[in-house]
Amino acid sequence: MARRRLGFWQRLAVLLLLPGMQAWTKRTWRGMENLPARGGFIITPNHMSQFDPLLVAHFVYASGRWPRFLAKASIWKVPFVGFMLRKTLQIPVERGSVEAVKSLDSLIEALHEGGVVVIYPEGTTTREPDLWPMRGKTGAARLALVTGAPVVPMATWGAQQVHDVRTKKISLGRRVPVSVSVGKPVDLSRWHGQAPSRAVLEQMTEAIQLDTRDLLAELRNETPPPLYQVSSRTQGPTGPMA
Repeated sequence: MARRRLGFWQRLAVLLLLPGMQAWTKRTWRGMENLPARGGFIITPNHMSQFDPLLVAHFVYASGRWPRFLAKASIWKVPFVGFMLRKTLQIPVERGSVEAVKSLDSLIEALHEGGVVVIYPEGTTTREPDLWPMRGKTGAARLALVTGAPVVPMATWGAQQVHDVRTKKISLGRRVPVSVSVGKPVDLSRWHGQAPSRAVLEQMTEAIQLDTRDLLAELRNETPPPLYQVSSRTQGPTGPMA
């Protein structure tokens, strides 16, 4: 296991969150050995609940690394939450704006420093009725193409028992069964050295999302459907990290 070098605010975040996660969830971890012990890489989880980022963070922390999430800049405006996000090295993004370019630069810098960057390719919680992954935005693929960093697919299941986006129901029961599974880095070698055209980025993104979907199918022990396509009217703005 890699050794973490944590600052004061990172240690405080662990102190505040880890005991609750350990008491709140009954965890099944799979594939932790597929996370590189050193060097920068990108994690691309599915996103089906507002609770699953905590599962992702817990898993990455348990592996000996520190997660750096790319998240909507509006969260940074929440009192105390925004302060802690800054202090724990999380990265805000304003989608569809010039500021998104700065976010890309921050992500590149984080990877070059050996950081673990977490990007949700879907950009939002899934709209698929049975919580399967949607087709993704191309930000993770763009970052991988620019930096050459490995992309590690991750699937989570069980977070919907705490927060279900379909019903908006929140459950505060103890020992919720949750699962996280990590696969080997996505094989993106066929696109190495290519220009980041829309076609190339979309092909890379589909490869990433299919690997994530298949990991989720294994967790659920179900046959997965095709990647869900959201209508263009509901996809929202695009930009450098879209």
